[in-house]
Amino acid sequence: MTTPASAHAAPPYRGIAIGFLAYFLFSCGDAGMKALGGRLPVYEIGFFCMLVSAMVLLVLRPRDERWRDAWRPRHPKLVLLRGLAGAASGILAVFAFTTLPFAEAYALIFLSPSIATILSIFVLDEQVRWRRWFAVALGFAGVLVIIGPKLSFAHGVPALIMLVSTLCAGLVIVIIRKISATENGSAIAFYFMLSCTVMGAMTLPFAWKSPDGWSLALLIASGVFGGLGQVCNTFSYARAQPSMLGPFDYLGLIWATALGVLLFDEWPDATVWAGAAVIVASGVVIAIREGRHGLQKPRIPSV
Repeated sequence: MTTPASAHAAPPYRGIAIGFLAYFLFSCGDAGMKALGGRLPVYEIGFFCMLVSAMVLLVLRPRDERWRDAWRPRHPKLVLLRGLAGAASGILAVFAFTTLPFAEAYALIFLSPSIATILSIFVLDEQVRWRRWFAVALGFAGVLVIIGPKLSFAHGVPALIMLVSTLCAGLVIVIIRKISATENGSAIAFYFMLSCTVMGAMTLPFAWKSPDGWSLALLIASGVFGGLGQVCNTFSYARAQPSMLGPFDYLGLIWATALGVLLFDEWPDATVWAGAAVIVASGVVIAIREGRHGLQKPRIPSV
């Protein structure tokens, strides 16, 4: 979805505030998924949360978006690939959220800009200069700071799954950057919803457990929070430039850390703080460099 031209002339503060709210909503939705870990199968959690989020997006879609145009994408292969990559990223992230400390999982999510920078060379034929390469290396160094001291099978496998989720999210960023200027926003959203629904439904016969009342309430709440987060995300981009919003995305770590402490009694240790700081610094450098070169930086989808 492209950013309206009027957004560049409007004061950006409202867009930044709405973006900060979007990450609060994303964090609440992800915290609900984490709370469901152990109560329901991971794929079931991902399927129902994404389905509810899709319904929220359908109800609150922009008035100028015609859903009948969703059936006729201009780049059908790329739109479908974006949907599949986004769905895979979301499902894998659910598994990571239910097994990793909340703040740690969020810190790994923010490696997406570094991965997107690498992928942009092959997908978009972009020229990446040494400053962005340095930022990419910095981001991966931050991952090693977080994971390295705790490397074990029990901890390393969930962290690896989170990194694969982040890789898929990086692919989503690059694809949206490639097609957002010409593709209908409804088509991008529709095929993402379709991919999530189909991929999630395929797993249900193999991992199904009837949710009790509390689990059902958490599933619905997580989906609603995720859908509202996506709506706020869209509104923030209508009010501020992507290059200006990019560095503020990382304030989402504040919400993730606070919810981790309050809801799960997870206090990040020194390695998580240090690694997160390095990854955030990497992402901010990339956002600034991309802003100076006029590159659109779509936000990282949470679901």
